Amino acid sequence: MDNNKDNNSEHQIHTEPIMDMPGHIQRPASTKLTARNKRMMAFWTFLILICLMAGTAGGILLYLGNALSPVEASNEEKRFVVPRGISSARIANILEDQGLIQSGTVFSYYLKYKKEGAGFKAGEYAMSPGITVERIIEMMNNGEIVTPDTFTFTVPEGLTVTQISEVIGNLGPIDRTKFIEIANNPTLLESVKGVVIPPFVAKIPQNEGMKFRLEGYLFPETYEMLEKSSTEEVVIRLLQELSKKLSTLPEGWSDQLEANGVNFHELMTIASLIEREVVLDEERATVAGVIYNRLEKKMALQIDATVQYALDKHKERLLTEDTKVESPYNTYKNAGLPPGPIASPSINAIKAALYPEDTKYFYYVTKKDGTDGHLFAETFKQHQNNIAISNKKAKETTSD
Repeated sequence: MDNNKDNNSEHQIHTEPIMDMPGHIQRPASTKLTARNKRMMAFWTFLILICLMAGTAGGILLYLGNALSPVEASNEEKRFVVPRGISSARIANILEDQGLIQSGTVFSYYLKYKKEGAGFKAGEYAMSPGITVERIIEMMNNGEIVTPDTFTFTVPEGLTVTQISEVIGNLGPIDRTKFIEIANNPTLLESVKGVVIPPFVAKIPQNEGMKFRLEGYLFPETYEMLEKSSTEEVVIRLLQELSKKLSTLPEGWSDQLEANGVNFHELMTIASLIEREVVLDEERATVAGVIYNRLEKKMALQIDATVQYALDKHKERLLTEDTKVESPYNTYKNAGLPPGPIASPSINAIKAALYPEDTKYFYYVTKKDGTDGHLFAETFKQHQNNIAISNKKAKETTSD
């Protein structure tokens, strides 16, 4: 029994908790040290990531800065054209091609970020490498385009094709010989791309004896055109101006042609007669009424201006022999209208031809008193009397 006790005592001694054993006291201390190390590692890892991110961000900014800078700084001016309707992405490509920026792609994203590009203006720009991106955007928003080189010319009212060619021939890009050639053959204008030729040009008849098919259709006005314009483009511009002026006429004006019993070509012919015969605007519609009255009665118009055109030169005073010249334009020898216009009429002359005065007059004669007015008559006898009055006034004016 005693031995069993002793053995039991020894057994009890060896079965005491391990934690009370001296060799296991350091475990909690070892656990605390590991946690501290982990925190230090986490800190340094975070710090390294921050540095890497900062370095990456700096690299990105450096890349963006380089991408938006010119390929090489230079004082050489770059000129380029931004067409109408072009996208900001295509504009970016143009800037890259010109060496103003290094990356059109980056510039496109930059525009989206800045919400720019939608207001860029079309036109020709001049920029030098070294210009800032902000300045590029400012210029294109403001439309600071290059002012193109131009030339100006004036086509006075009542001039013929020949006279117009003498006024503007060899001016700027205009070639007088080419101008005359086009006036005779307007189909040459079809070679010009990207322009609109008014539809009335194709409808101009090829009447026998016509001098120039475009006579009367080249609208008198002051024009400004690019120096690089071709002769064809100049002619088209004059034709377009007529189309523009016709659009200012009262709505439904084309219906008036039928009411007057004429087509558009005949209208322009009558307008040209009025332009050459009448100085005072208030008399234009009255003279138009006389012309329509004589046409209705199938009377010869006997308009001096048509004889001047037939002679191809201006004479201060026509002689009886001049009125006998053989020409389809001579309205003394030929009844009805000449084969086409004899000059470029103004819009006021066109209006008068379109809306003639309802009158009983069949005759008119210049007053010759310095007023540029006319005396009108219903009968030939009255007309003869008016001629006598006019001649008397002319003598009185000369004696004064």
